[in-house]
Amino acid sequence: MTPSENASKVHVIAEALPYIRRYHGKTIVIKYGGNAMIDEDLQKAFAADVTLLKLVGINPVVVHGGGPQINRTLERVGLKSRFVEGMRYTDSDTMDIVEMVLGGLVNQQIVQLINSHGARAVGMTGKDGGLIRARQMKAGAAGEVDIGLVGKVESVDADLLVTLDGADFIPVIAPIGADDKGRTLNINADLVASRIAVALAADSLFLLTNTAGVLDKKNKLVTELNAAAARKMLRDGVIAGGMKPKVDCALEAVKGGVRSCRIINGTARHSLLLECFTDVGAGTRILP
Repeated sequence: MTPSENASKVHVIAEALPYIRRYHGKTIVIKYGGNAMIDEDLQKAFAADVTLLKLVGINPVVVHGGGPQINRTLERVGLKSRFVEGMRYTDSDTMDIVEMVLGGLVNQQIVQLINSHGARAVGMTGKDGGLIRARQMKAGAAGEVDIGLVGKVESVDADLLVTLDGADFIPVIAPIGADDKGRTLNINADLVASRIAVALAADSLFLLTNTAGVLDKKNKLVTELNAAAARKMLRDGVIAGGMKPKVDCALEAVKGGVRSCRIINGTARHSLLLECFTDVGAGTRILP
């Protein structure tokens, strides 16, 4: 390695120090999904990033999705995926598969990967310890479209997560909850991450996506937005499609007291560390 390459590495470490100091002892919530979950190299990079965050004194809480894995399993058992207004229609048979894949297969894969890098991860669903109380929801402007066993978060009891964080564990949460009738409900992972971030009074919420972040009218990355500017971009249709619900979740989080929400590109290796510990960052930061 040349002296200039060594100097470059030292500069990166020095740049990270004030950010490590700022985040030390803070809780961050990370929504992990998209291509980052199905690419082996990205999976390993994510696990390494989360482990490093814990080792430098930050308390990460991971909430994960698993849409591609659910689709593959449904196909394998002969069930067709059906979507209504962008949400998976979830009948009882589909819910069994969702719970098996998210709460079992995917959750334990993430836990194993993080543990293999030297951290102590614990897998759970929103049903464990009464973490998430949910209620069944419907789609459509007037809530008239039945989408089956799909839920929205009614409340979060974060006591278990606080205990795990204090004992040096990393919670890894599948977005499944139960209603007051004991029915298991499938919940959007972004919504779960946002509500958990608020319940924990987290410093930051990170939403990993398959894009660079929020783009302006000229398709250029917007690195920082306050809530008012983000709402205007939503009204003007600049923020649309799959980015709209993510920005909605970000706005709910910062409204609820989360210091910032970062929408970052999960398809770039170590984007989580770049956003946390460098001046350049790796996506869009949304502030109150």
